[in-house]
Amino acid sequence: MNEKDKKKFVMPDTLIIVAAVVLIMAILSWVIPSGTYDYQEMDINGRIRNVAIDGTYHVIDKSEVAPTGFLGFFAALYRGCVDAADIIFVILCCCGTFGVMVKTGAFHAGIGSILKVLGNKEMLIVPILMLIFGACGSLFGMASEFYGFYPLIIGLGIAMGYDAMFGFGLIALGEFTGFMGATMNPYTVGIAQTIAGVDLYSGFGYRAICWAGFMTAAIVYVMLYGRKVKKNPQLSVVYGDSNVHAFSNGALDAYKFGTREALIIVDVVVTLVILMLGLMKWGWDYPQLCGLFLIMSMVAAGIAGWNPNKWCAEFIDSAKTVVWGCILTGVAKGIVVVMNDAMIMDTVIFYLSNLLKNVPSALSAQMMLLVQTLINFFIPSGSGQAVATMPIMSQLSDLIGVSRQTACLAFHFGDGLSNILWPTADIVIICGIGNIKLEKWYKFFLPICGILYVLQMVFVQVAVMTGF
Repeated sequence: MNEKDKKKFVMPDTLIIVAAVVLIMAILSWVIPSGTYDYQEMDINGRIRNVAIDGTYHVIDKSEVAPTGFLGFFAALYRGCVDAADIIFVILCCCGTFGVMVKTGAFHAGIGSILKVLGNKEMLIVPILMLIFGACGSLFGMASEFYGFYPLIIGLGIAMGYDAMFGFGLIALGEFTGFMGATMNPYTVGIAQTIAGVDLYSGFGYRAICWAGFMTAAIVYVMLYGRKVKKNPQLSVVYGDSNVHAFSNGALDAYKFGTREALIIVDVVVTLVILMLGLMKWGWDYPQLCGLFLIMSMVAAGIAGWNPNKWCAEFIDSAKTVVWGCILTGVAKGIVVVMNDAMIMDTVIFYLSNLLKNVPSALSAQMMLLVQTLINFFIPSGSGQAVATMPIMSQLSDLIGVSRQTACLAFHFGDGLSNILWPTADIVIICGIGNIKLEKWYKFFLPICGILYVLQMVFVQVAVMTGF
């Protein structure tokens, strides 16, 4: 064996990769000019948000800001965790809650019953579940609400004879492809159209067509991957990796679907319906989500006949499994901390949006899509990206001959897909929850990412050509 074989390259841990991105941004905080837009408060669908004012960007001297130094880099990792405390608690709460729900056995019993009904057509579980996740993402903007389902769906993929990535891809592609193909998502479509001055939720029909196209591509990709892995397990992108969420197919046979299990499923459905109403009509956010999920898990534990001590023990035990994902979330947030300290976030938006002014009109909508995809690296939040970019993009669209409706389309396409691409966004959270290595995810995801991006380009171009 030669020296090269002995010193085979080992991919760094996801935590190291994300921390390296923070370090690069810390260095750039000394190089990228500091600047800011002026902001104004705006009532958007019942919520007061600070919205950038187009044409007000101005440079700020570096002496007035705080670029990140050596100690500041390590402090940013801590501050990122503090700033991400809300989403970190959501992760712990969702996974603790759904850990309780799963351990009641109701989901195992329900899935086992479905698989028995499907028989040798078990692959139908893919479109059924992906369409459910995708519809919830598209209509209601549900994403973090599904964190607790990852362990179960990953375990299901393994139990069905596929692999962890099959289950992970099923839920991740399902919910985020749906989120990208937003039809009535209040966090992307709702905010973007309000800022752009477009009739709220107008263009639903065309967006529904886009959603159907995206979901079809994602479903076919997951099904083809599953078929390939079942035929030859060595073709699995996670071949040889163990997963903490694995359980055997025989484990499903140990669960029987009875009255208790049915009541627990009803508990989940009722909770999700109430949550959807709260998100859409009453302006609910993370606090109400977590409170509702805690109540749901307590009701389920009562139905299952557990005492309070058992509920506490199972909740904590489930929450422990996502600590790595929580740390990744906080470290990734350090990127935003660094950029805000140096006040370079608006500079990035300003220069990227200016690229559009010099692009031929035939390519302007495609460049708008690309710019929004790039910006999501720096602002991995649908609502946050909307209030920061749509005031600028809506004005630019008038200048470059693109309709404001198409500008909104380019925004939620760019925001949605890159949520599971950039290591600053949701992908690090769900990889942590799912016990999936980030590099293995990219190996699985990049081909379908390319396909979906091409579909985005096609749908954007059709929108331009039809005057959408």
